Amino acid sequence: MFEFLTSIFGKNKPWHELPTPLALLKLVQFRDKMREKNLYDTSQLPTEGETPQPTPNPDGSHLQIRTPDGTFNDLNDPNMGKAGARFGRNVPLKYANRDEKNLLNPNPRVISRRLMTRDEFVPATTLNMLAAAWIQFQVHDWFSHGVPQLDNTIEFPLEEEDPWPQEYRPLQIGKSQLDETRPGGYKENPPTFQNVETHWWDASQVYGSNPETIDKLRSHVDGKMIIGEDGLLPIDAENGIDKVGNPENWWIGMSLMHTLFVKEHNTICDHLKQEYSDWKDDKLFNHARLINAALLAKIHTVEWTPAILGHPALQIAMRANWWGLLGKEMKRIWGRFGEGELLSGIIGSPTDHHAASYSLTEEFVSVYRMHPLMPDEFEFYSLKNGELLQKKDLFEASGNRTRGVVEQFDMADLFYSFGISHPGAITLHNYPRLLQLLKRDNGEVFDLAAVDILRDRERGVPRYNQFRELIGRERVKSFEEITDNPQWAKELREIYNNDINSVDLMVGMFAENPPKGFGFSDTAFRIFILMASRRLKSDRFFTKDYTAEVYTQLGLDWIDDNSLISILRRHYPGVSPALVGVENGFAPWRQVGVSGY
Repeated sequence: MFEFLTSIFGKNKPWHELPTPLALLKLVQFRDKMREKNLYDTSQLPTEGETPQPTPNPDGSHLQIRTPDGTFNDLNDPNMGKAGARFGRNVPLKYANRDEKNLLNPNPRVISRRLMTRDEFVPATTLNMLAAAWIQFQVHDWFSHGVPQLDNTIEFPLEEEDPWPQEYRPLQIGKSQLDETRPGGYKENPPTFQNVETHWWDASQVYGSNPETIDKLRSHVDGKMIIGEDGLLPIDAENGIDKVGNPENWWIGMSLMHTLFVKEHNTICDHLKQEYSDWKDDKLFNHARLINAALLAKIHTVEWTPAILGHPALQIAMRANWWGLLGKEMKRIWGRFGEGELLSGIIGSPTDHHAASYSLTEEFVSVYRMHPLMPDEFEFYSLKNGELLQKKDLFEASGNRTRGVVEQFDMADLFYSFGISHPGAITLHNYPRLLQLLKRDNGEVFDLAAVDILRDRERGVPRYNQFRELIGRERVKSFEEITDNPQWAKELREIYNNDINSVDLMVGMFAENPPKGFGFSDTAFRIFILMASRRLKSDRFFTKDYTAEVYTQLGLDWIDDNSLISILRRHYPGVSPALVGVENGFAPWRQVGVSGY
């Protein structure tokens, strides 16, 4: 029926130009096809030795809590999605091959310099900087390939005119960590890699993906996590940054997000303790984590996504993912109408992995390469009078320098400054220059844009044109079909030697003309259609176990009733004047700065 309607009324029109009801039908159609054709399991590839089975908790608590390492989410396959499990694929495994001969062809450093370099900052004016901080905060929950192999490197050739500093030559990067479970590492195709984090949407960036990390972050009193009397997280003496579950690629945006949601965890503990006075520390902690993780997933689904994908069909579709087309109030009053997703949403529906065991995928990692969101400079303003207090560049506000910046300002001023500032648009020629000469605290110096391109090739992600075809989009036949910017088309043709099929996935996605209102390309969006639903539908804590028995009714109400704005107002009430009239916390805030406020 869906296909009939869209074929009759939407013939020869892209989905995003259709009337909203038909666009919604088209999105459902895309998702259903991709659930059938774009999920591939790598866990079935040869494994070295036997996979140890996790031990159930003697008290049975693993049945109702998120375990530290992600085990026992699927009770029939308790290793599914755990920390250390392999990334899956969204393309057939025969196409997920690493081409060693063309690993550096065309040269990723040349692509970075000529196609990525930011000549002038292009802002994403419908978003604020919290949207940029948020997505990295979420990515840290979802995936990490671990520390590169520092003793096994790839060197980027440098052109004679390349300005790469002499003191940092040669320009090189360690290869991705080997899959320890695979015979011969990833020397065989398709290459496979392990996720250091859990694959589940379980707030592991806040809590950690192993018992040792979680233990260090907990106060072990009333379920709470450690936070200082000054309202800031403790500092890790080893690296000089906040103690968190995932400290990778630290900058001021990460400090803001982690602090906010540790405070939220502790507030949830207070309310649970008040409601269930006999609960001990572990029970309070585990329930607060369940609630906090689901709150993060809900904010991402019904707030961040509609903010960055400003299309009417997406506004409806993302709320429908969570509550169904009948809406929040109908579901709250009457409960679910049947087991389907359409009317009552994915949340609380039966669990379903569809065509493959659940995992995040290498292609999912690729489409979330959104570094152009990052500015090269931050401006910090006063809530009291609107005064520009200071400017810091990205280097000064990142790594072990971050805490010094946070301590200079009031947290409400920092959140306000992010709320009124824009991130960068995700396009060509808008990559942060300071990330093209990225100096890390451990002494590494590299070009992150070049590394982004290399990683896709190294991990066997198909190049742009083949990728389009494999996810159900037509191949492009010319560079002008990718972009209507004639200069960009000319540059692409020159750098890729007039070979349309050699264009890298990230380059093609950045060059694309996105649908109206979209913050990223339609090609990236196709993976999003599939995986945004999958992260909910495969997780029993969002499906069959999203119940008052597991979460408590207080927990379900807390998730339903809160948003990024309510959380900000609770913990930093000073920002409230800037949020008057603001419906989405990731949209630009109201500039206040009224003298005498």
